[in-house]
Amino acid sequence: MIHKNSAGQSSELEWFKSSFSDSSDGNDCVEVATAADTVHVRDSKALPGPRLGFASATWEAFVTYASEGWQEG
Repeated sequence: MIHKNSAGQSSELEWFKSSFSDSSDGNDCVEVATAADTVHVRDSKALPGPRLGFASATWEAFVTYASEGWQEG
């Protein structure tokens, strides 16, 4: 896991929210952006705040794990 501040290349990234984000103000979710070999994650309520960066393979493993848990619930 890589921890980076939101400054720098964040303006170059295209951020998107989960389709499951359905709050009344639309801001209660995390946002994800992909780069060459990193998936960036940030809090949609704190855009200039810190973000996390994960290797693409690590993010893929997390999404697989999370989706399997979602199906069981």
